[in-house]
Amino acid sequence: MARAFLFVLDSFGIGGAPDADAFGDLGADTLGHIAEFCAAGAGDRAGLREGPLQLPNMSALGLMHAAKLATGRLPAGMPLPERVYGVYGAASETSRGKDTPSGHWEIAGTPVMFDWGYFPAEGDAFPDELVKAICREGDIPGILGNCHASGTEIIARFGEEHRQSGKPICYTSSDSVFQIAAHEQSFGLDRLLELCQVVRRLVDDYNIGRVIARPFVGDNAQNFTRTGNRRDYSVLPPEPTVLDRLKEAGRKVHAVGKIGDIFAHQGVTKLTKANGNMALFDASLAAIDEAEDGDLVFTNFVDFDMLYGHRRDVPGYAAALEAFDQRLPDLDRRLKPGDIVILTADHGCDPTWRGTDHTRERVPVLMFGPSLRSRSFGVATTFAHIGETVARHLGIAPGPHGRSLI
Repeated sequence: MARAFLFVLDSFGIGGAPDADAFGDLGADTLGHIAEFCAAGAGDRAGLREGPLQLPNMSALGLMHAAKLATGRLPAGMPLPERVYGVYGAASETSRGKDTPSGHWEIAGTPVMFDWGYFPAEGDAFPDELVKAICREGDIPGILGNCHASGTEIIARFGEEHRQSGKPICYTSSDSVFQIAAHEQSFGLDRLLELCQVVRRLVDDYNIGRVIARPFVGDNAQNFTRTGNRRDYSVLPPEPTVLDRLKEAGRKVHAVGKIGDIFAHQGVTKLTKANGNMALFDASLAAIDEAEDGDLVFTNFVDFDMLYGHRRDVPGYAAALEAFDQRLPDLDRRLKPGDIVILTADHGCDPTWRGTDHTRERVPVLMFGPSLRSRSFGVATTFAHIGETVARHLGIAPGPHGRSLI
Protein backbone atom coordinates (compact mmCIF):
# COMPACT_ATOMS: atom_id res chain seq x y z
CA MET A 1 0.00 0.00 0.00
CA ALA A 2 1.23 3.53 -0.86
CA ARG A 3 -0.69 6.43 0.65
CA ALA A 4 0.43 10.02 1.29
CA PHE A 5 -0.61 12.39 4.06
CA LEU A 6 0.40 16.01 3.56
CA PHE A 7 -0.07 18.33 6.55
CA VAL A 8 0.53 22.07 6.16
CA LEU A 9 1.14 23.91 9.44
CA ASP A 10 -0.06 27.24 8.07
CA SER A 11 2.66 29.90 8.58
CA PHE A 12 5.18 27.71 10.44
CA GLY A 13 8.30 29.18 8.88
CA ILE A 14 11.83 28.48 10.09
CA GLY A 15 13.60 31.60 8.83
CA GLY A 16 16.49 31.98 6.43
CA ALA A 17 14.70 32.74 3.15
CA PRO A 18 17.39 33.85 0.68
CA ASP A 19 15.12 36.59 -0.71
CA ALA A 20 13.64 37.76 2.62
CA ASP A 21 15.16 41.23 2.25
CA ALA A 22 13.16 41.84 -0.94
CA PHE A 23 9.98 41.34 1.11
CA GLY A 24 11.11 43.46 4.07
CA ASP A 25 11.49 40.29 6.15
CA LEU A 26 15.25 39.92 6.59
CA GLY A 27 15.69 38.22 9.96
CA ALA A 28 12.11 36.94 10.29
CA ASP A 29 12.05 33.47 11.86
CA THR A 30 8.74 32.14 13.16
CA LEU A 31 10.13 29.06 14.93
CA GLY A 32 13.36 30.70 16.04
CA HIS A 33 11.74 33.75 17.58
CA ILE A 34 8.97 31.77 19.30
CA ALA A 35 11.64 29.52 20.82
CA GLU A 36 13.73 32.54 21.84
CA PHE A 37 10.79 34.24 23.53
CA CYS A 38 9.77 31.04 25.31
CA ALA A 39 13.31 30.39 26.53
CA ALA A 40 13.38 33.92 27.97
CA GLY A 41 10.02 33.50 29.69
CA ALA A 42 8.20 35.83 27.29
CA GLY A 43 6.23 32.91 25.89
CA ASP A 44 4.57 32.13 29.20
CA ARG A 45 0.88 32.65 29.83
CA ALA A 46 -0.87 31.60 33.02
CA GLY A 47 -3.07 28.60 32.46
CA LEU A 48 -1.82 28.13 28.88
CA ARG A 49 1.88 27.24 28.90
CA GLU A 50 5.24 28.12 30.41
CA GLY A 51 8.94 27.49 29.94
CA PRO A 52 11.01 26.64 26.84
CA LEU A 53 9.21 25.52 23.69
CA GLN A 54 8.79 21.75 23.78
CA LEU A 55 8.26 19.91 20.49
CA PRO A 56 9.78 16.46 21.16
CA ASN A 57 8.00 14.60 18.37
CA MET A 58 8.76 17.08 15.59
CA SER A 59 12.31 17.39 16.94
CA ALA A 60 12.69 13.62 16.61
CA LEU A 61 11.57 13.98 13.00
CA GLY A 62 14.36 16.47 12.27
CA LEU A 63 12.82 19.88 13.03
CA MET A 64 15.87 21.19 14.90
CA HIS A 65 18.18 20.02 12.12
CA ALA A 66 15.92 21.60 9.48
CA ALA A 67 15.97 24.90 11.37
CA LYS A 68 19.78 24.85 11.45
CA LEU A 69 19.86 24.13 7.72
CA ALA A 70 17.58 27.13 7.14
CA THR A 71 19.33 29.69 9.34
CA GLY A 72 22.66 28.24 10.45
CA ARG A 73 21.61 28.10 14.11
CA LEU A 74 19.49 26.02 16.45
CA PRO A 75 16.32 27.42 18.09
CA ALA A 76 16.98 28.66 21.63
CA GLY A 77 16.21 26.37 24.54
CA MET A 78 15.40 23.36 22.36
CA PRO A 79 17.84 20.46 22.68
CA LEU A 80 18.78 18.22 19.80
CA PRO A 81 17.11 14.79 19.96
CA GLU A 82 19.25 11.72 20.57
CA ARG A 83 18.08 10.29 17.26
CA VAL A 84 16.21 11.48 14.18
CA TYR A 85 13.60 9.14 12.71
CA GLY A 86 12.58 10.93 9.52
CA VAL A 87 13.78 12.39 6.24
CA TYR A 88 14.18 16.09 6.88
CA GLY A 89 15.29 19.39 5.42
CA ALA A 90 14.19 22.92 4.64
CA ALA A 91 12.64 24.39 1.49
CA SER A 92 12.79 27.83 -0.11
CA GLU A 93 9.83 29.34 -1.94
CA THR A 94 10.24 30.48 -5.54
CA SER A 95 6.75 31.94 -6.03
CA ARG A 96 6.65 35.72 -6.22
CA GLY A 97 4.28 36.14 -3.29
CA LYS A 98 4.28 35.05 0.35
CA ASP A 99 0.54 34.37 0.37
CA THR A 100 -1.45 31.23 1.11
CA PRO A 101 -2.43 30.24 -2.47
CA SER A 102 1.12 30.75 -3.79
CA GLY A 103 2.60 28.63 -1.01
CA HIS A 104 0.07 25.82 -1.33
CA TRP A 105 0.11 25.73 -5.11
CA GLU A 106 3.91 25.55 -5.09
CA ILE A 107 3.75 22.75 -2.49
CA ALA A 108 1.45 20.96 -4.96
CA GLY A 109 4.02 21.32 -7.74
CA THR A 110 2.95 24.61 -9.35
CA PRO A 111 4.96 27.75 -8.43
CA VAL A 112 3.31 31.13 -9.02
CA MET A 113 5.63 32.98 -11.37
CA PHE A 114 3.31 35.92 -12.08
CA ASP A 115 2.59 38.98 -9.97
CA TRP A 116 -0.70 39.21 -8.08
CA GLY A 117 -2.70 42.41 -7.98
CA TYR A 118 -2.77 44.27 -4.68
CA PHE A 119 -4.79 47.09 -3.18
CA PRO A 120 -3.01 50.25 -1.93
CA ALA A 121 -2.04 50.50 1.74
CA GLU A 122 -2.77 54.22 2.06
CA GLY A 123 -6.14 55.92 1.65
CA ASP A 124 -9.14 54.01 0.32
CA ALA A 125 -8.10 50.47 -0.52
CA PHE A 126 -10.69 49.86 -3.23
CA PRO A 127 -11.26 52.04 -6.30
CA ASP A 128 -14.58 53.89 -6.57
CA GLU A 129 -15.67 52.02 -9.69
CA LEU A 130 -15.19 48.67 -7.94
CA VAL A 131 -17.10 49.77 -4.83
CA LYS A 132 -19.98 51.07 -6.96
CA ALA A 133 -20.14 47.81 -8.92
CA ILE A 134 -20.14 45.76 -5.70
CA CYS A 135 -22.95 47.85 -4.21
CA ARG A 136 -24.99 47.66 -7.42
CA GLU A 137 -24.53 43.98 -8.24
CA GLY A 138 -24.44 42.83 -4.61
CA ASP A 139 -27.55 44.90 -3.70
CA ILE A 140 -25.98 46.52 -0.64
CA PRO A 141 -26.27 50.17 0.54
CA GLY A 142 -22.52 50.71 0.79
CA ILE A 143 -19.43 49.31 2.49
CA LEU A 144 -17.55 50.00 5.71
CA GLY A 145 -13.82 49.84 6.24
CA ASN A 146 -12.29 50.11 2.76
CA CYS A 147 -8.75 49.86 4.11
CA HIS A 148 -5.89 47.61 5.15
CA ALA A 149 -6.76 46.15 8.53
CA SER A 150 -6.56 43.28 10.99
CA GLY A 151 -9.76 41.23 10.83
CA THR A 152 -10.49 41.19 14.55
CA GLU A 153 -9.73 44.89 14.97
CA ILE A 154 -11.89 46.05 12.07
CA ILE A 155 -14.85 43.93 13.20
CA ALA A 156 -14.61 45.48 16.67
CA ARG A 157 -14.42 48.94 15.11
CA PHE A 158 -17.26 48.66 12.60
CA GLY A 159 -19.33 45.70 13.80
CA GLU A 160 -22.05 47.68 15.55
CA GLU A 161 -22.43 50.14 12.65
CA HIS A 162 -22.56 47.18 10.27
CA ARG A 163 -25.45 45.61 12.18
CA GLN A 164 -27.38 48.88 12.13
CA SER A 165 -26.68 49.90 8.53
CA GLY A 166 -26.51 46.57 6.68
CA LYS A 167 -23.23 47.65 5.07
CA PRO A 168 -20.66 44.83 5.02
CA ILE A 169 -17.15 45.44 6.35
CA CYS A 170 -14.64 45.25 3.49
CA TYR A 171 -10.88 45.27 3.99
CA THR A 172 -7.61 43.92 2.64
CA SER A 173 -4.02 43.21 3.69
CA SER A 174 -0.59 42.95 2.12
CA ASP A 175 -1.83 39.74 0.46
CA SER A 176 -3.75 39.77 -2.80
CA VAL A 177 -7.12 39.56 -1.07
CA PHE A 178 -10.55 41.19 -0.69
CA GLN A 179 -12.09 40.28 2.69
CA ILE A 180 -15.73 40.76 3.65
CA ALA A 181 -16.90 40.51 7.27
CA ALA A 182 -20.61 40.32 8.04
CA HIS A 183 -22.81 39.25 10.95
CA GLU A 184 -24.22 35.75 10.53
CA GLN A 185 -27.67 36.68 11.87
CA SER A 186 -28.33 40.33 11.02
CA PHE A 187 -26.73 40.18 7.56
CA GLY A 188 -27.04 36.43 6.96
CA LEU A 189 -24.42 33.81 6.18
CA ASP A 190 -25.95 32.81 2.84
CA ARG A 191 -26.16 36.44 1.78
CA LEU A 192 -22.50 36.97 2.71
CA LEU A 193 -21.41 33.96 0.64
CA GLU A 194 -23.49 35.16 -2.31
CA LEU A 195 -21.91 38.61 -2.04
CA CYS A 196 -18.44 37.07 -2.01
CA GLN A 197 -19.20 35.26 -5.25
CA VAL A 198 -20.25 38.56 -6.81
CA VAL A 199 -17.04 40.21 -5.63
CA ARG A 200 -14.95 37.24 -6.81
CA ARG A 201 -16.16 37.88 -10.35
CA LEU A 202 -15.64 41.65 -10.11
CA VAL A 203 -12.06 41.51 -8.81
CA ASP A 204 -10.86 39.16 -11.53
CA ASP A 205 -9.94 42.23 -13.60
CA TYR A 206 -7.66 43.34 -10.75
CA ASN A 207 -5.84 39.96 -10.61
CA ILE A 208 -6.80 39.42 -6.96
CA GLY A 209 -6.01 35.97 -5.61
CA ARG A 210 -8.76 35.47 -3.03
CA VAL A 211 -12.05 36.81 -1.77
CA ILE A 212 -12.63 35.70 1.82
CA ALA A 213 -15.93 35.56 3.71
CA ARG A 214 -15.39 36.42 7.39
CA PRO A 215 -18.69 35.78 9.22
CA PHE A 216 -18.98 36.74 12.87
CA VAL A 217 -21.47 36.67 15.73
CA GLY A 218 -22.07 38.71 18.90
CA ASP A 219 -23.98 41.83 19.81
CA ASN A 220 -21.30 44.42 20.65
CA ALA A 221 -17.65 45.27 20.11
CA GLN A 222 -16.64 43.43 23.27
CA ASN A 223 -18.00 40.03 22.22
CA PHE A 224 -17.89 39.96 18.42
CA THR A 225 -16.34 36.63 17.43
CA ARG A 226 -15.49 35.22 14.01
CA THR A 227 -17.05 31.82 13.35
CA GLY A 228 -15.80 28.68 11.64
CA ASN A 229 -17.91 29.38 8.53
CA ARG A 230 -15.12 31.20 6.73
CA ARG A 231 -14.99 30.58 2.97
CA ASP A 232 -12.15 31.40 0.58
CA TYR A 233 -12.95 32.06 -3.08
CA SER A 234 -9.70 31.56 -4.94
CA VAL A 235 -8.78 31.77 -8.59
CA LEU A 236 -7.71 28.51 -10.21
CA PRO A 237 -4.05 27.50 -10.11
CA PRO A 238 -2.26 28.56 -13.31
CA GLU A 239 -1.67 24.96 -14.41
CA PRO A 240 -2.50 21.42 -13.20
CA THR A 241 -1.21 20.55 -9.73
CA VAL A 242 -0.42 17.15 -8.24
CA LEU A 243 -4.04 17.10 -7.05
CA ASP A 244 -5.27 17.25 -10.66
CA ARG A 245 -2.81 14.58 -11.74
CA LEU A 246 -3.90 12.26 -8.95
CA LYS A 247 -7.57 12.76 -9.71
CA GLU A 248 -6.95 12.14 -13.42
CA ALA A 249 -5.18 8.89 -12.47
CA GLY A 250 -8.27 7.74 -10.61
CA ARG A 251 -6.95 8.41 -7.12
CA LYS A 252 -8.85 10.10 -4.29
CA VAL A 253 -7.75 13.46 -2.94
CA HIS A 254 -9.16 14.07 0.54
CA ALA A 255 -9.05 17.84 1.19
CA VAL A 256 -9.36 18.68 4.89
CA GLY A 257 -9.93 22.21 6.17
CA LYS A 258 -9.54 25.04 3.68
CA ILE A 259 -7.52 23.04 1.12
CA GLY A 260 -10.57 22.80 -1.16
CA ASP A 261 -11.04 26.58 -1.12
CA ILE A 262 -7.34 27.28 -1.74
CA PHE A 263 -7.40 25.14 -4.90
CA ALA A 264 -10.83 26.46 -6.00
CA HIS A 265 -11.99 22.84 -5.48
CA GLN A 266 -10.00 21.72 -8.52
CA GLY A 267 -8.42 18.28 -8.15
CA VAL A 268 -10.37 17.51 -4.96
CA THR A 269 -12.51 14.36 -4.75
CA LYS A 270 -13.68 14.63 -1.12
CA LEU A 271 -13.99 17.73 1.06
CA THR A 272 -14.04 17.75 4.87
CA LYS A 273 -14.48 20.93 6.90
CA ALA A 274 -13.55 21.35 10.56
CA ASN A 275 -13.01 24.29 12.89
CA GLY A 276 -9.83 24.44 14.96
CA ASN A 277 -6.53 22.58 14.82
CA MET A 278 -7.59 19.68 17.03
CA ALA A 279 -10.82 19.16 15.09
CA LEU A 280 -8.80 19.32 11.88
CA PHE A 281 -6.44 16.68 13.28
CA ASP A 282 -9.37 14.44 14.17
CA ALA A 283 -10.85 14.93 10.68
CA SER A 284 -7.49 14.07 9.14
CA LEU A 285 -7.26 10.85 11.14
CA ALA A 286 -10.75 9.91 9.96
CA ALA A 287 -9.71 10.59 6.35
CA ILE A 288 -6.60 8.46 6.84
CA ASP A 289 -8.75 5.60 8.10
CA GLU A 290 -10.83 5.91 4.92
CA ALA A 291 -7.97 6.44 2.46
CA GLU A 292 -7.12 3.63 0.05
CA ASP A 293 -4.02 2.66 -1.86
CA GLY A 294 -2.81 5.58 -3.98
CA ASP A 295 -4.81 8.27 -2.13
CA LEU A 296 -3.70 11.63 -0.76
CA VAL A 297 -4.97 13.28 2.43
CA PHE A 298 -4.11 17.00 2.34
CA THR A 299 -4.81 19.17 5.41
CA ASN A 300 -4.26 22.82 6.26
CA PHE A 301 -3.95 23.67 9.97
CA VAL A 302 -5.05 27.29 9.81
CA ASP A 303 -4.99 28.26 13.51
CA PHE A 304 -1.23 28.82 13.58
CA ASP A 305 -1.62 31.61 11.04
CA MET A 306 -5.12 32.96 11.66
CA LEU A 307 -5.29 32.92 15.44
CA TYR A 308 -1.66 33.40 16.47
CA GLY A 309 0.65 34.54 13.67
CA HIS A 310 -1.45 37.44 12.38
CA ARG A 311 -2.43 38.41 15.92
CA ARG A 312 1.23 38.38 17.00
CA ASP A 313 0.42 36.03 19.87
CA VAL A 314 3.66 34.26 20.86
CA PRO A 315 2.28 32.21 23.81
CA GLY A 316 -0.75 31.17 21.77
CA TYR A 317 1.40 30.09 18.81
CA ALA A 318 3.75 28.18 21.12
CA ALA A 319 0.88 26.39 22.86
CA ALA A 320 -0.70 25.49 19.52
CA LEU A 321 2.60 24.00 18.29
CA GLU A 322 2.95 21.97 21.47
CA ALA A 323 -0.64 20.71 21.21
CA PHE A 324 -0.08 19.68 17.58
CA ASP A 325 3.18 17.95 18.48
CA GLN A 326 1.42 15.91 21.17
CA ARG A 327 -1.02 14.52 18.58
CA LEU A 328 1.64 13.08 16.27
CA PRO A 329 1.74 9.67 18.02
CA ASP A 330 -1.99 9.34 17.21
CA LEU A 331 -1.07 9.74 13.55
CA ASP A 332 1.92 7.40 13.72
CA ARG A 333 -0.22 4.58 15.13
CA ARG A 334 -2.47 4.70 12.05
CA LEU A 335 0.30 4.30 9.51
CA LYS A 336 0.52 1.17 7.38
CA PRO A 337 3.48 -0.19 5.41
CA GLY A 338 4.06 2.08 2.42
CA ASP A 339 2.51 5.20 3.98
CA ILE A 340 4.32 8.54 4.04
CA VAL A 341 3.57 11.64 6.12
CA ILE A 342 4.92 15.07 5.14
CA LEU A 343 4.79 17.99 7.59
CA THR A 344 5.52 21.39 6.08
CA ALA A 345 4.32 25.01 5.84
CA ASP A 346 3.30 27.49 3.17
CA HIS A 347 5.10 30.66 4.41
CA GLY A 348 5.98 32.29 7.72
CA CYS A 349 4.03 34.57 10.04
CA ASP A 350 6.54 35.50 12.70
CA PRO A 351 4.50 36.61 15.74
CA THR A 352 7.40 38.81 16.92
CA TRP A 353 7.68 40.68 13.61
CA ARG A 354 6.48 44.19 12.85
CA GLY A 355 3.00 44.51 11.38
CA THR A 356 0.51 41.67 11.13
CA ASP A 357 1.33 40.12 7.76
CA HIS A 358 3.02 36.96 6.54
CA THR A 359 6.81 36.76 6.55
CA ARG A 360 9.03 35.38 3.80
CA GLU A 361 10.81 32.34 5.27
CA ARG A 362 12.02 28.88 4.49
CA VAL A 363 9.76 26.09 5.72
CA PRO A 364 10.47 22.71 7.34
CA VAL A 365 9.88 19.52 5.39
CA LEU A 366 9.65 16.55 7.75
CA MET A 367 8.81 13.16 6.22
CA PHE A 368 8.27 9.88 7.99
CA GLY A 369 6.71 6.48 7.45
CA PRO A 370 7.38 2.79 8.07
CA SER A 371 9.71 2.44 5.06
CA LEU A 372 11.68 5.70 5.34
CA ARG A 373 15.18 5.75 6.76
CA SER A 374 16.52 8.83 8.50
CA ARG A 375 18.56 11.26 6.41
CA SER A 376 18.82 14.91 5.44
CA PHE A 377 18.06 16.11 1.92
CA GLY A 378 19.47 19.57 2.71
CA VAL A 379 17.70 22.70 1.47
CA ALA A 380 15.25 22.27 -1.40
CA THR A 381 15.25 25.12 -3.90
CA THR A 382 11.47 25.08 -4.35
CA PHE A 383 8.38 23.89 -2.49
CA ALA A 384 7.47 22.06 -5.72
CA HIS A 385 9.80 19.24 -4.67
CA ILE A 386 7.21 18.37 -2.01
CA GLY A 387 4.47 17.78 -4.58
CA GLU A 388 6.82 15.74 -6.73
CA THR A 389 7.72 13.62 -3.69
CA VAL A 390 4.01 12.83 -3.32
CA ALA A 391 3.74 12.08 -7.05
CA ARG A 392 6.65 9.65 -7.04
CA HIS A 393 5.51 7.95 -3.85
CA LEU A 394 2.02 7.40 -5.26
CA GLY A 395 3.33 6.25 -8.63
CA ILE A 396 2.08 8.95 -11.01
CA ALA A 397 3.98 10.85 -13.69
CA PRO A 398 6.24 13.69 -12.56
CA GLY A 399 5.43 17.35 -13.15
CA PRO A 400 7.67 19.99 -14.72
CA HIS A 401 8.73 22.10 -11.73
CA GLY A 402 10.33 19.89 -9.12
CA ARG A 403 11.86 16.54 -8.26
CA SER A 404 11.22 13.96 -5.59
CA LEU A 405 13.10 14.27 -2.30
CA ILE A 406 12.97 10.51 -1.67
